[in-house]
Amino acid sequence: MIAPVVDLLLVRHAGSVAPTPDGPDEYRRPLTEKGCEQALDLVSALGHHGRASRLLSSPYLRAIQTLEPTARVVGLPICRRDELREWRSGLAPTRDWQAHYERSWAQPGTVIGAGESLAELTTRAGNTVRALVGSAAPATTILAATHGTWISRALLALGLPIDCAFWLSMPMPAIYTLSFDGPDLRRAFGPGLESGQ
Repeated sequence: MIAPVVDLLLVRHAGSVAPTPDGPDEYRRPLTEKGCEQALDLVSALGHHGRASRLLSSPYLRAIQTLEPTARVVGLPICRRDELREWRSGLAPTRDWQAHYERSWAQPGTVIGAGESLAELTTRAGNTVRALVGSAAPATTILAATHGTWISRALLALGLPIDCAFWLSMPMPAIYTLSFDGPDLRRAFGPGLESGQ
């Protein structure tokens, strides 16, 4: 007998205000006006995946705002989950952030200051996905709003061939649909993934 599939939709947040030294911190950085429009557009896109059973979000404002229009339409609350938060790189807003990210992808054990290594993020993201899927009722659809680096490292933890170039090319917003039979990932769809990987 085939176990009913659990679908986990990882949603990268919509366009957000860029980080600056004197701007809002990571928890309070909002969507831009265009990002708010993108969040509205996601309502119909997410509707193609069937009725959601649970809505989860990173505690960061930009992720919550991305899911809010969908939450209003489906009539479900958004549950904030700290384990869905973005990578804490330890890097202050700087123009050379991309070079640091590329170095971190090449050496995922690297830690800056009180930050988190990409290896640690990979473990956190992979464990979070497994816990969400493992605790879900059969035929559940979970929408989880999170961040680009988090999604990239979660996909890597699930055994997909993800690299820094994948992360750099990921659109904002983006939807990655992961279908599980029990604990086993059966299909993964989304920007940059081979169809049905």
